[in-house]
Amino acid sequence: MGTSDAGRAAVADTEPGGPAEPPRDDLRVDGPTTCLRYATPDDAERLFELGRDPAVTRFFSWGPYREISEPLAYIDALAGKRERGELLEFVVDHAADGVVGVTGLSELSRRDRRATIGSWFGHRFWGSGVNRESKALVAHLAFETLGMDRLTAWANTRNGRSQTALERVGFRREGILAGWHRHGEQVHDVVVFGMLRAGWERSALRSVPVRVGGTPPPLFVVA
Repeated sequence: MGTSDAGRAAVADTEPGGPAEPPRDDLRVDGPTTCLRYATPDDAERLFELGRDPAVTRFFSWGPYREISEPLAYIDALAGKRERGELLEFVVDHAADGVVGVTGLSELSRRDRRATIGSWFGHRFWGSGVNRESKALVAHLAFETLGMDRLTAWANTRNGRSQTALERVGFRREGILAGWHRHGEQVHDVVVFGMLRAGWERSALRSVPVRVGGTPPPLFVVA
C-alpha cells in the first residue's frame, strides 16, 4: 500500500470554484523497513484480512473481525480519538509487505507524561522483526517527539510470546495486576511492563534510525 513522503502536504481535488480543503500535515514515523502512518479506509480490507484470524485476537477484548464494517468503523473513529487525546494509533506499513499490523499509544496521562503502548500483527509476520522495529518507532515518537517519561505495556499472563517480545526490546517486568482486563464476561490477569526514558536511551531501540514528519495531535504533546 502506497504512502506519501513524511510531512508532505496534500490538497484534495475540488470542483471548479469550490473551496479547497486545508493542507494536511499528517504525523508519520519512518524506520529502516517500516513506517507508521494513519489508517485510511483503503486499509480496511487488509486489516480485515489480518484481524479475522482468531490466533491474532486471542488475548484481545475485540475480534476476530467478522465483517469489513468492523475495521471501517475502527478507522472512521480514529481521527476523533486523536483529537480528544484518547488514542494515537497507526498502521505498520512494511516496504515489501504492505500493512502488517497496528501499533500506537493509549491511556495517556498528560500530568504524568506517560502512555501505554500496544501492537498487533498478522500471524505470518510474527517473529519477522516488524514488532521490534515498530516498538523502536513508537518509543522514539513518545520520548523524543511527544515528551513522554514512561511507556507502559500489558501482556496477558498466559501470553508468553508477548511477554518475551517485550523483554527482548528492553521493557522491564514490574508485576501482575489481577482481574485487570475484562473481555466480555471473562476477566484476565495481566503482567505489567514499563520503560522509562533513561531505559530507552540505553536500549537497543534507541539505535534504530527514525525519522518523524508531520504534526502530532496537540493533546499527545506533553512536554
